[in-house]
Formats: sequence, structure tokens, C-alpha cells
Amino acid sequence: MSEIHVRIITPSGIYKEFDTPYLNFQTTDGDRGILPNHMPLVTSLIIGKMSSEEDGKRNQYAVAGGLLYFRDNLAEVLTDAIENKEEIDAERAKAAMDRAKKRISSTDSNYDMKRAELALKRAMNRLSLVDRT
Repeated sequence: MSEIHVRIITPSGIYKEFDTPYLNFQTTDGDRGILPNHMPLVTSLIIGKMSSEEDGKRNQYAVAGGLLYFRDNLAEVLTDAIENKEEIDAERAKAAMDRAKKRISSTDSNYDMKRAELALKRAMNRLSLVDRT
């Protein structure tokens, strides 16, 4: 069976490489998925989720936006930050969300509102993957 080879690249270098039968991700145009032998694709990723199957197990990732390039069964994900569901520190994400909310509601003109809004979206995205039971 044919698979997609995925290479995830961050500013720190290669985060992870793996083979998967599918890759689902969120783009500026909506939710997308690719299977092996999909036509070439270049798309912008939003702050959102990405999922795949690795070694028979479904994996979910929180992606901080970026770019996905697919060709010849190689998917390269270029992103500033990505975390596997298992790597997410819920307390840290909650603290980041609280800080961002505080900055957004502040009247202090020293805060960059766009930056605070993006921080809030990233924190909420990370928290949405964490099992809160």
C-alpha cells in the first residue's frame, strides 16, 4: 500500500518525519485531506489541527499555521510551531490563554492586539486537543 512521507520542519529544524496513509489539515480554504498520489498541492495552513495515522495509531497535532507543500507522495509542513496532542502541557496552554485574554481586554496601548489575538488562537487550539476528562 502506498503512503505519504511527511516531513515537518520548524525554525529549529526537522521536528518529525513519518509515513502515513492520509494527512488531514486545516487551510485558509477550509479543512483538507490528502491521500497517496494526490495531485501536487501548495497551501497555507491556519492555526488549527492536523491529523495522521502513524504505526496504526491516529495522531493529532496543534499547528501554529504555516505552509504545506505536497508532491510525489512527500508532504512538507513548514510551521513556526507544532505539538503532538501528547506533548501539550494543558496548564501552560491555559496560562497562555489567560495572559492573552488579559492583554486583549486591557486598555494599555503598549500591548500589540494582533499578537495577543494570535496567542489566544494558538492557546485555544492547543487546549482543544487536550483530553479534559
